[in-house]
Parts: sequence; structure tokens; C-alpha cells
Amino acid sequence: MNTLPSFAKKDVFWVLACVSLCLSSFSAHAVLIDEIQVYDDAINAPGEFGLELHVNATPSGRGTPDYAGEIVPAHGIRSTLEFSYAASEHFELGIYIPMEHTPAGDERFSGFRYRLKYIGQKATADDPFFYGINFELSHVKSIFEQSQDRLETRPILGWKKLEWLFAFNPVIGQNLKPGQRTGGPDFSPSFKIARDVKEGIAVGTEYYAELGQFSHFDSYSNQAHTVYLALDVDRKPFVFNLGIGRGLTAATDHWTIKTIIEVPID
Repeated sequence: MNTLPSFAKKDVFWVLACVSLCLSSFSAHAVLIDEIQVYDDAINAPGEFGLELHVNATPSGRGTPDYAGEIVPAHGIRSTLEFSYAASEHFELGIYIPMEHTPAGDERFSGFRYRLKYIGQKATADDPFFYGINFELSHVKSIFEQSQDRLETRPILGWKKLEWLFAFNPVIGQNLKPGQRTGGPDFSPSFKIARDVKEGIAVGTEYYAELGQFSHFDSYSNQAHTVYLALDVDRKPFVFNLGIGRGLTAATDHWTIKTIIEVPID
């Protein structure tokens, strides 16, 4: 009889426990757009620290607040430092420190986000499939997120072989603040298809959607759907992702530019 390795048994236990906690929570809309990324099987080496800079801008987007006091994304620039540390080959801890450059010219500290990433299996030459899950707990100022306290559950599924990468993140989000929990969790799926064109250089498409709450998905015109043309470069010390996104519905920001830059810390 096949049995799981001892580390896998413990990992599965904690993952299932976290999933149970997540599915007992609730959510809503209007969240800070500080990280635009489809997760694959990337993880730091055990004991390794990492640092990334996320920057995205909305030259043309939503200018009407979803609630009183919200700072809208249109003409805003968001920059986020992401610090990470791999506790093992399967678990990685991270913290995000987001800042917002508002249309009025102000610099605003947005809050903190904390994450736990689990990669159960990385893609190999013999088995191209990978899977994992990422949990993110955030506390953000109310001018950026009405709920302020939010939990995001991001399953990580994909296939990587030769020059091709396919990654899918069916993201479930939920608000935690009392009074903001009605309606149930919301669903924001994203996926990525990329192909290597040269060693260390890949081009592809990333797609992000915000469909609304599971209890009642929004109509298509009120959903957010964005398609990005993306470039990935992995030629150390130059490691970055660059994307230009176009919104497909009236509820979506029309144009978004984003980049993720790996900062060498050795």
C-alpha cells in the first residue's frame, strides 16, 4: 500500500485545517490592487530569504468610489515590498508592505499583508504537474479596502514542461471584519499561459477575473475581466515580470501596467 511521507502527512493536515478555516469566512468587493500575479511552483530554497518589488499603475481606470471615502485606482501608482523566507522546501512565509501614490500626489502607507505558501509538488522533467496553496491575511486602511481585514485562499495548480507553462489560481476571498461578512466568499480566478522564446525569456498571457460572491455572481458587465500581455525575464541578476493589461468590461480598469522585480539581496 502506498503511504504518504511523514512530512507530507503533516503538510496535508495543516493545509486542510487552513482550508476549513477559510471556507468558514465571508467576503465583499473593492480591494487594494497591490499584487497582480499568477502563482506557479516558484519557492525559495530552504533557509533562503527573498525580496521583490511590485509596482503597478492605472493610467485609465475606475474613478468612482465603490463606497464613501475610498481612494479610487484611476491614475494611482501602487508599490509593494514583498519579503519572503522559506522555512522548508514546501513552506514559505511572506510579508507585504504596500504603498499608494494617490492621484492627489500623496504617498499613503496602505497596511500589511502576511502570507503562507505551501508547494506540495514542483514540476519536474518526469512529472510536469505542480500544485500548492497560498494563504494571505491582510489588514489594510479603510480608504483602500472597506472591510480592512481580509483572508485570501489561493490554490496553485499547473503544468510546466519544455518551453511551456500553464498556471491556474482559483482564488477565494473573504472579509473578516464584523458587519462586512454578508453574502459569502467571492471568486477571482486567474490563469497564465507562457512560452519560452529564448533561454531565460518567456512571453505569454495572464488573465484575471473578479466574478463576485458565490451566492450571487455579478452580471458580466459588472464583473472585472483583464487580459495582460506579459514578459518574464530570468537572467540573474535581472529577474522580472512586466505586463500591460486591458480591461474587457465597463467595471474593469481600462489600462493597467504592472511589474514584479526580484531584488538581489546576496
